[in-house]
Order: sequence, then C-alpha cells, then structure tokens
Amino acid sequence: MAHPPPSIIIDDVDADGTDLECSITPSPALERFFTGEPLRVSYDVPIEDVPEGVLAIPALAQVCPVAWTQGGDVYVEEVDAPFARGLEDVKATLLGMYDFLEGGELYTRRVVEEAPETGGGSGLLFTGGVDSTCSYVRHREEEPTLVSLRGWTIQPGPEDDGTWADLRTRVERFADERGLETAFLEANMLSALDHPMLLAHFAHHVDGGWYSSVGHGLGLLGLCAPLAWARGIEDLYIAATHWEGIDLEWGSRPEVDDHVRWTGTACHHDCYDRTRQERLDLIGDYVRESAPGLSLQTCNVRMDGNCGECEKCYRTAVGLRLSGLDPNDHGYPFADGDYAAIRRAFEGGEWVLGHDERYMWADIRERARETDPRSPAERAFFSWLETVDLEAVVEAGDPPLSHRVLRAGARNTPTGVYNAVYPIWDATKRRL
Repeated sequence: MAHPPPSIIIDDVDADGTDLECSITPSPALERFFTGEPLRVSYDVPIEDVPEGVLAIPALAQVCPVAWTQGGDVYVEEVDAPFARGLEDVKATLLGMYDFLEGGELYTRRVVEEAPETGGGSGLLFTGGVDSTCSYVRHREEEPTLVSLRGWTIQPGPEDDGTWADLRTRVERFADERGLETAFLEANMLSALDHPMLLAHFAHHVDGGWYSSVGHGLGLLGLCAPLAWARGIEDLYIAATHWEGIDLEWGSRPEVDDHVRWTGTACHHDCYDRTRQERLDLIGDYVRESAPGLSLQTCNVRMDGNCGECEKCYRTAVGLRLSGLDPNDHGYPFADGDYAAIRRAFEGGEWVLGHDERYMWADIRERARETDPRSPAERAFFSWLETVDLEAVVEAGDPPLSHRVLRAGARNTPTGVYNAVYPIWDATKRRL
C-alpha cells in the first residue's frame, strides 16, 4: 500500500490584536521535526487588517525548508502572490546549496496581492552589532525603522534573564538619539520546530545549526511580513554576515534574502560588498563624522555590554583598532596586554572556532599587513598572527565524537521514543 507523500498543512491563521497564531500539521514523515506547538508571533502594532495571505508568511517561511528535506508539499488556504513567486527562487537556491534537500510544492486555494494603504519607509533588522550598525550607517538617510526580534539568539520563555530587556533598551536608546522608530517582535519558531531533531538529522550536512545554516534568512524576514505590511515598510534590510569571496553554506545570503518579498515590501541582503573590517571602516568614518560616543554590542557572553574577554569581543576590539578607533571608546575594554591573552586563547584551544571566524581573523590579518603597529605588543601580535594556521584552528574545534554519536542515534529514533529520550540525550550532551 502506497504511503501519501510528505506534507505540511498551515491552517487556523489567526490575528488577534497584535498577536498571530498559525497551526502546523505535518504528515507522519515530517512530524518528528515539529513539537506540536502552533507558531506564535507577537508584534507591537495591530495586524488584524493584514491580509491572510501575508499573515501566513511567517509560518510558511519556517516550515517550507523543513518540508523540502523530504520532498514534502505545503498546503495553505491563502498566500501572497509575490511571496509565492519569490519562494520558488529561494527553494532553487537552497536546493543548489544542499543535496539533502529534495524540494516540494506550495499549494493554495487563493493567491492574492493586496497592497497596504501606506508605504515608502524602510526597515532594518537591528541588534547593534557590527553588521547591522554598518547597514544603518549606509542607509541612515532613509531613517529606517529598527526591527529587533526575540526568538533566535534570544529565546522567549517564562524565565526572562533580562537579555531581551537589555537589547530593547539599547536599541531604543540608539533610535532615540537619531530620531528613529523601533519595532519589536517575539516568536516561538525554534520551539514550534524541533530544532534538536533537525540538528540530529542534518548537522552532518551543514556548518552550524539548522536555523543558521538553512533557515534564518527566509525565516527571520518572513516573520517580519505582517509588521512590514502594517507599517508600510517598502524596503527591509538584513545585514550580511559574510561577504563576496566567502564560499560557506549559510541560511542568509543574497541568493536567498533578495528573493524574499511580499506585496508592498522587497527584502535586501545588505553590505555583502564589504568585509567585516571594511564595515568597521565605514563605522569608523561615521564615528569621526558625527557619532564619537557610538557603542557596539557583539558579545557572546552578555547583552548589557561587552565582556571584553570572549573571542568575538577580542576580534571586534582588534578590528576597531585597525580602523583607527580606540575600542575603549566604543564598548570594549582593551589594552596592549590583551594581545597576549588572544594568543594564549588561540594556542591553548580555549575557543571553538568555525569557518566564519577563520575568514574573519584572516580578514584582520590581511588588514594588519597594511597597518603600522602602534606599540611593540601590537607588532608582536601581528607578526604572530601572520604565522597562524587558521584552518588547523577550525579543525581542532570540530565537535567531539561523543556528540556525533548521540546525533546519529537520534536520527534513527522513532518519534515517540525520541520524545521520551530527548531530555536524557540533551542532559548528556550538556555534560559532555
């Protein structure tokens, strides 16, 4: 007896005031990749007047790549016409990147195209880090609405550790100083998706997590669709992580983000033409022209400032120095003695680095070759950095065998058994 093809149904798309909820019903072949929770998104603007075809976009943006892993089809009552067309191009890009994706079709009863009554503004996904700040500097004459999201790097949940409040405070302060509007949204996409199971099945295909490597360009932009329609945002920017010449499989890239659109809004993968060091150069020009007190926030440890001691803090501080800025003036405690600490961390294997970081330290090394050191400590560090085998550093940070064995076991576990065993697996993973 033939089994029906894999499928996902998006239904009960409900907007209530500022809240959106969509039910997700996967077929048996796909249900292990979902927890059973509906997708929920909370905005800071009413969305009840947003067309259903646009309201469905946040859910479609999360589930379609998951369906494509099994050649699954997705069904929805109504869909926005520009989004549906762009989704085909996104699918082609992702299938070209990953051979484990098989594709699938989107089926709907109604394809609609209903434009908002107002428009003309722009928006920017914003955290206050190097990439999004550079994107702001590039588009500051447009006075973009700064859009910040809780649901990926900052998780929603009953126990708030203050990181979301810290981010909101920082973004609001940045916006107030420049006369900009802000927009905040919260989503549960990583608890509606079963991200650990996606990772267990597909981690060996990607450099990083499912959402970072596959889903986040389409996913994050798609979450913004009702907000953008309600606010009349015509251009929505998402800052690039990588740049031209980096050949890494990553979920946000021009060939993905530039195809995400819906009626009234076009999305843009921004600053891809600049390396991270060149982005700091642009920020440096902005600081010297009009923002001497600008602070950046990039820390991997805290959200209410920068610890100054993690890999990303050190990397940003060195980059600021190479752009002619004093890191201490922009949120990073740094002195010449810290160069020795960076070297010790590299040589002692204290940091688990990925290919992203390899390219970024290589970018720093390239700029250091063109820069006259300002101190003996800086000269010694630049000379040492010239000799480092960054590829070997990345290989040394590969996940240990124990993690890979646990993931392999989960790939072949029936869904019901997995749901019971996963808490034990997760606790074991954390101990390891």
